[in-house]
Amino acid sequence: MRKLLLNLILNTIAVLPLCLVQVMGAVLGMLAYVGSAQYRALFRTQYEAVVKQYHLPHQIWRASAASGQLFSDSLWIWRNPKKALDLVEIQDWHLVEEAIGEGHGLVMLTPHLGGFEIIPRVLAQHFPATILYRPSRQAWLNDIVEAGRAYPNMHFVPTNLHGVRQMTRALTRGEAIGILPDQVPSGGEGVWVPFFRRPAYTTPLPARLANRNHTPVVMFTAIRKGLGKGWLMQAKRLAQLSDDSTIAASEINAAIEQAILLAPNQFIWAYNRYKHPSGAELPPDPS
Repeated sequence: MRKLLLNLILNTIAVLPLCLVQVMGAVLGMLAYVGSAQYRALFRTQYEAVVKQYHLPHQIWRASAASGQLFSDSLWIWRNPKKALDLVEIQDWHLVEEAIGEGHGLVMLTPHLGGFEIIPRVLAQHFPATILYRPSRQAWLNDIVEAGRAYPNMHFVPTNLHGVRQMTRALTRGEAIGILPDQVPSGGEGVWVPFFRRPAYTTPLPARLANRNHTPVVMFTAIRKGLGKGWLMQAKRLAQLSDDSTIAASEINAAIEQAILLAPNQFIWAYNRYKHPSGAELPPDPS
């Protein structure tokens, strides 16, 4: 029943204009903020901490609306990839061409920001991309997500040893790989390093993969331009990451912070970035 309902929603979204879908997403985002005390507490705590640190405008309602739009954008992109590609303004593409032209592949980092789902589709227009993702625990939901994300020249692999091996092979072939670097890894697979001044369990995997063969690492963002106006996609090549896992994870988090500060209202603040995954060591004492 849930699968049928979600498919119905996706099919409805597919025929609606992006502007209307984003309005619906904004409304749902604000309703989630108002309707769930747990959601609101997590969202507000993480959002306001960053706003205060950087003396940014406090726009909690815009941020909660944008959180809903992050998901509505993703659903619309899944069902309308060609239309979505026509709505992308791309900057700094020469950095991507130069990186992939070096022949060592490309490590693509895409935080949960704005219309992040459009980024691998843009890259897939030019070269194959292997994307690491965490399967849902619910099989019916995982089937829908995989079907929605499916796209020519894009290959999704799970967050396990087999998936990492496939990504290594893709880099050996000179192809691109994609990682969501702001996702909390499983216990034993990350290190505790600061993220907006708080210890956050962070994956050093991008550095391990990149440093095997001097592979370029590029941080991508896709900032929402306005209702129905698409996204501004930007690329920033990172300096070579450290061979030390802790230092490399800190460097990755610093790059994610810079990306988020381009459009702080469009980040996924309702995601618990500071959770303690089962099997991970305790975070360091803040003192």
